[in-house]
Amino acid sequence: MIDIQIASSDTHIPSIDMLTAWARAAVNLFPENCAMSIRVTDEKEMIQLNRDYRHIDKATNVLSFPAELPDVIKDVLAEPLLGDIVICATIIEREAFEQNKNLEAHWAHIVIHGTLHLLGYDHIKDEEAEKMETLEIELLSLFGYADPYNDRIKA
Repeated sequence: MIDIQIASSDTHIPSIDMLTAWARAAVNLFPENCAMSIRVTDEKEMIQLNRDYRHIDKATNVLSFPAELPDVIKDVLAEPLLGDIVICATIIEREAFEQNKNLEAHWAHIVIHGTLHLLGYDHIKDEEAEKMETLEIELLSLFGYADPYNDRIKA
């Protein structure tokens, strides 16, 4: 199950069906049914979350909160709980404009990116980043979206 919460008045937010489809594409990498939530919010809430959880006093495009539950709780859940992702609609729109990216494709990328974090993927080390980015590119291609990293300068 994927729960979607819209807490932003931004008018350029994709449909719940699209948000769900993008997250489900990534969740399908998980071997069993699972639950997660996506919250679309504004900059004010994102600044507060980023300050509270990362000690950074500014908004960011997406935050992922993997579920950390005691085994006694995990054992009674109908589906494993992956966690929550929070996406700032204003930042997504701004980034798409500044980076000359298709807005819908950028939304898809950020939803998939955040969901992969819930599944344990990361991009701190180069090797991990390459694996995560490869998955993102593959999943985005399922929807007909181009490689979001194609403008990178290769070393």
